[in-house]
Amino acid sequence: MAKRGIRAVGVSYRLGLTPGIFAGSYVPCADNSGARLVRVIGVVGAHAKTTVRRIPGACVGDMVVVSVREGKPELRKQVMRAIVIRQRRPYRRADGTWIAFEDNAVVIVSPEGEPKGTEIRGPVAREAAERWPRIAGLATMIV
Repeated sequence: MAKRGIRAVGVSYRLGLTPGIFAGSYVPCADNSGARLVRVIGVVGAHAKTTVRRIPGACVGDMVVVSVREGKPELRKQVMRAIVIRQRRPYRRADGTWIAFEDNAVVIVSPEGEPKGTEIRGPVAREAAERWPRIAGLATMIV
């Protein structure tokens, strides 16, 4: 029998968001840090290790560990951290609306969450902007 009632699952900023980017995914970089294409190596956080043999998934606003595949020669083959700002997979917001972007995108950041670039191309999801205020400051459009 299914459980009844309202259950608060997870952390408040991650209200059951559907993961859309997984370990091994190639994702374009949406800032001017010099990286163009990155490969997701892992997901930072406790929700990345939930089930045995499950591939870790990240959703909008999550920090991921990436390896730069295309871009400036000094950045290539470097392991860095990034924040997911857009995902193609539809996810449901707390107000009941569903949202999906045209592409997946990440922004390269320092381990503390400080963006490496000075501008972000394209829209940024509201979930990522609320969780990472420094990224919200660089965004031209928050959706």
